[in-house]
Amino acid sequence: MDGEKSHPSRKTVLRAALAAGVAMPVAMIGIPALARTAATNGGTPALTPQCDDGDDPTPPQTEGPYFKPNSPRRTSLVVAGTPGTRLTVTGYVFGLACQPLGNVLLDFWQADVNGAYDNTGYRFRGHQFTDGRGAFTLTTIVPGLYPGRTRHLHVKVQAPNKPVLTTQLYFPGEPRNNTDPIFDPRLLMTVRNVGSAREATFDFVLNVAGNPPTSTTTPPTSTTQPGGTWAVGTAYAVGSRVTYGGQGYVCLQGHLAQPGWEPPSTPALWRAG
Repeated sequence: MDGEKSHPSRKTVLRAALAAGVAMPVAMIGIPALARTAATNGGTPALTPQCDDGDDPTPPQTEGPYFKPNSPRRTSLVVAGTPGTRLTVTGYVFGLACQPLGNVLLDFWQADVNGAYDNTGYRFRGHQFTDGRGAFTLTTIVPGLYPGRTRHLHVKVQAPNKPVLTTQLYFPGEPRNNTDPIFDPRLLMTVRNVGSAREATFDFVLNVAGNPPTSTTTPPTSTTQPGGTWAVGTAYAVGSRVTYGGQGYVCLQGHLAQPGWEPPSTPALWRAG
């Protein structure tokens, strides 16, 4: 057997340490990452990106034709009676230095059980932010198939004041993985069946050197009312208008402004205009 398979991956250790609320074991820093899924054809699957200096971040992929801005903020894309196999996706977002990243924006969108995208409303569309541990959870369904593509989830990931990563996540063992020209095995989720539902995990590695500062304390309250010049600590409602750097912006999602969430850097929160 390959010698790597006798060791857990670094990100597995990181995930366990984060979940337990303990410090990362320094001795595990040098252990290589393992593939997320065994190759179904007997070959050696590609290694997942490691989160250490000099390594590649999670690879980008095409946005596709069905992205819509201004998705609602939510962690669940399903409601009572939604058809389809329930799917829960969990994971962490890391920087290149193996540190979890808080306040990272993740904007998900996908097809319904029939392989159709909602282009008039926001079914199976939503954004959320990682918590202080860099963790996220998405509740949805397994997407249906449509011509030319294998099953996949779309996502945009953006650390505060950093570039947007646009990519897609895939399911292991799908027959169309072999014929989809966009499919990338480095973006396979780890998926298991749990009763009639499925659970998946995936950890993103962003091209961010360290951990952007996060705070568990309430940001200082600004005396500035919504409108005028954008300011940290201001509670903005949907429709609020501000200026930043001489440009006007309209608020798309109610929120309390924080450092790194300046309007040009957060398209899920602000639209120029």
